[in-house]
Amino acid sequence: METKRHPAVEIKKTILTPKAIIHQKFGSKACFTVEEVKEPIQTECPGLIPQKGPCLYQCFLQLPELSVVSGTFRKKKEAEQSAAEMALEKLGIHPTASEPTPQEAWESLVARITYLFSEKFLTSLHPLIGHLGATLWRKGDLCGSIPVSVIAIYDTKLFNLCKCINPAVESNPLLVYLYIMRAATKLYEFLSTSEQHLWLKKKSPYPQDITESLIMQTSMPECIQVSAAKIPSSMEKPIETVTLHVSAKEYYLDIIAKELGLEDASYVLISRNVGKASSETKLFFAASRSFFLDQSSDLLNMKETLHFEGSLNVRASYLSGQCIYGDSILASIGYTWKSKDIFYEDITVQSYYRMLISKTPSGIYKLSREVILAAELPSSFTTKTNWRGALPRDILYMFCRQHRLLEPVFSPISCPSKGSSESSGSSLKDEGSATEEIEHVRGTSLTASAKQAEVSGCTFKCEVKLFSKSEDLIIVCSPEGHFKKQNDALQNACLKILSWLNEYFKNNNSPFEMLYNSADCFNIQIHSKNLSEEFAVCHLVRNSQLNKLGCMRRSCTVPVHEMRLFKIEGSDSGVCPSNGSIPCIRYSISLVVEGDNMKELIEACEEFEFEIGVGAVITDVEGVVMQMCVGQSACFTTELPPSELILASAADPVKILSLLSSKPCCMEYAITLTKVTEPMEERMEQALFSPPLSKQRVEFAVHHIIESCAATLVDFGCGSGSLLEALLNYPTSLEKIVGVDISLKGLARAAKVLNSKLVTNSDVDVPFAGIKSVILYEGSITSFDSRLHGFDIGTCLEVIEHMEEDQACLFGDVVLSSFRPRILIISTPNYEYNVVLQGSNAISQEPEEEPDEKSSLPLCRFRNLDHKFEWTREQFSRWASDLAVRHNYDVEFSGVGGSVDIEPGFASQIAVFIRKESMAGEDDELKDADLDHQFNVTWEWNRINK
Repeated sequence: METKRHPAVEIKKTILTPKAIIHQKFGSKACFTVEEVKEPIQTECPGLIPQKGPCLYQCFLQLPELSVVSGTFRKKKEAEQSAAEMALEKLGIHPTASEPTPQEAWESLVARITYLFSEKFLTSLHPLIGHLGATLWRKGDLCGSIPVSVIAIYDTKLFNLCKCINPAVESNPLLVYLYIMRAATKLYEFLSTSEQHLWLKKKSPYPQDITESLIMQTSMPECIQVSAAKIPSSMEKPIETVTLHVSAKEYYLDIIAKELGLEDASYVLISRNVGKASSETKLFFAASRSFFLDQSSDLLNMKETLHFEGSLNVRASYLSGQCIYGDSILASIGYTWKSKDIFYEDITVQSYYRMLISKTPSGIYKLSREVILAAELPSSFTTKTNWRGALPRDILYMFCRQHRLLEPVFSPISCPSKGSSESSGSSLKDEGSATEEIEHVRGTSLTASAKQAEVSGCTFKCEVKLFSKSEDLIIVCSPEGHFKKQNDALQNACLKILSWLNEYFKNNNSPFEMLYNSADCFNIQIHSKNLSEEFAVCHLVRNSQLNKLGCMRRSCTVPVHEMRLFKIEGSDSGVCPSNGSIPCIRYSISLVVEGDNMKELIEACEEFEFEIGVGAVITDVEGVVMQMCVGQSACFTTELPPSELILASAADPVKILSLLSSKPCCMEYAITLTKVTEPMEERMEQALFSPPLSKQRVEFAVHHIIESCAATLVDFGCGSGSLLEALLNYPTSLEKIVGVDISLKGLARAAKVLNSKLVTNSDVDVPFAGIKSVILYEGSITSFDSRLHGFDIGTCLEVIEHMEEDQACLFGDVVLSSFRPRILIISTPNYEYNVVLQGSNAISQEPEEEPDEKSSLPLCRFRNLDHKFEWTREQFSRWASDLAVRHNYDVEFSGVGGSVDIEPGFASQIAVFIRKESMAGEDDELKDADLDHQFNVTWEWNRINK
């Protein structure tokens, strides 16, 4: 496949942020102070329920010359950058993106090295100062000499200047060492260098007071012991833990040098950071003789590779993303920007294997869940609420950083919705099939056009591209699926790439024909040459792991892909997980040595949630949990998982590795199901209906409201105002709209939405121009309020099932006998349709009170845990017909979702009550009813005084 470059992707020139420029110019003299600012209570409209605003931050920046105060921002970083930007503007400093020429960069490199060894530099805060203080304890020529590797790693400005001289530095950072040595030779009157050692030293010593101050600043305990992992270059030798003993008057790099069999720290090379960007973990390895010979070569024309003696350390190279030769030490120790004291933390064999699995998408997800053996990267993204662990987008960003790739490029596309409602008498307009590409974005924030598209009912899909650091295209994912939200489209596209990459890392020695076929299933195009170049080292590491795994599995007596279920204990509580539900389990996983009656705990978790049906756990765990009820426990054994997962989980990987290599073993799982959270009603409906069932109900009601030519409307149980908001998008004959609900929280959300639309657009030509008044009341809809008597139309969508059945019957009597709207629309779930929504896995739990009419039906759960009942078509029909007869109404039956002619009917069943002509004196009698005001006004808008 031909390599193509994305036209919109350009190598960005490095531009320092405003804060970085302030730090560069003022250092510790710049003081940033961030304070939380409480947003004023929202009280723009009379009667609006007070709502607390989000946390906002303000930054105070104090400089020697001036001080500034930023505006308010939702993020602390934004406030700091704003304050820095304001300060730069006052100082007349303008950030520039211009890059120096190679010659200018070379001159700047020499100047930078001169500065690093000046007395002025010692007044700043820099990790190199800690190293200099530590080297002053060294003997002879080594006293005060700084290894070039330290200068190259801890001063990023040097690295950036070297990259301007030769872009090959990006792929081979060791070139920086040679550039520094060559630049230092131009400073022969100022610095001492050695052809046999990689160190630099100031010729004239620092003043004694400065030297004593540096030694005092570089404080450390009398002796520290730091665990590190030794990674041999030979793949046949295991990773082992070593202990570095560093005394107060020793330079820690000299101790690492001895561990590697080297004379001193000047022979030690250092990799860039391993793992997280903020990590201090690095790989330390030896510089071969050929490395010193390369110092005399033509550096400006040097190619991307250096010639090394010895064998490539593929495991260390894979972790660091650069070529490392010979044995290496993985350690987290050194001086940082954060403190003048030496920083250190233990790195063990377990740490190495955790870093190894974090190079794969599934490993990143497992570590984010803090469960390595039980969790798996899910195969589908349902909702952000149900997703557990790092989101697909975040995992993809981390994967790209781990493998030194450019940030992913996202191209979201909005597509006008073509779905039509199945409701009687209403449909959605087909707006055509034209698509509109929103933009190419490197971020994931929802654009204003995307938000508008979501409101208008558009669907989205998203293309994702991955590029190497040299801008070579590696992978393009163009999913065919459409989603109602831009973020869902983006997350699912990311997940497709991650899922295929998982397959690639598991089977990267497979023929490319097979990889192409698997990529097609994920709507992915591969640029094979670029892919192979970027992941060349991982082939050696992964193939070695698979070979070791094969040997271990041959010693396991449990056949591959076979699970032995011992037993499920505990009484049947009747609460079982179903497709889409979220069970919570307590589990432990142990390595069992067969025949020796020996068991080693590998992993345990007290509270672990996952979604059923999306592959978020290994298949054995999900299969067993699906057979359990809340309160029950199960125990079973399986084959061994991949060895690196076991070693990344085990507290003592060395002991476990010994057991795996010498004795037949299997894994034992002990699980207790503690809780089950049912799938949300909305999610179940969205899975089967487009547009969602909730939107179809609203469309049904709007259609009847328009046809009725009603002037007044009351929505009983208005909730967050979805119907009321929808009405503002259509030209109707309505003049007065009222919403009633018992929930203050729901009314507050409704007030906020309605207020925003009405106040902002009331003076322009809008569909709701005829509406004169909108009121929200707080109160129970089973109580009568005379202010709402005799409205033209009333609605009550998916409300009565949240009451007890006797309260629902009371509401029916009150609304038709006292409120007496000319038309009343009531919708409620059709219980018979639940078997379709929930699928065959969800028909095991019997409702608390099961009417006789349902005795022949499959036993399904209610759609929502808050539902008190759900009626069959026969029950609903009998209830509505009896009401109509008692209160002089006609009733018509309809619904949305499904079809009246196909079993089991509509998903939501609807009754439309139409009042018959009143008998003489009936209306007068009602008008004289008690003027009892049972409801409280929570928000009100009218066109006259707004």
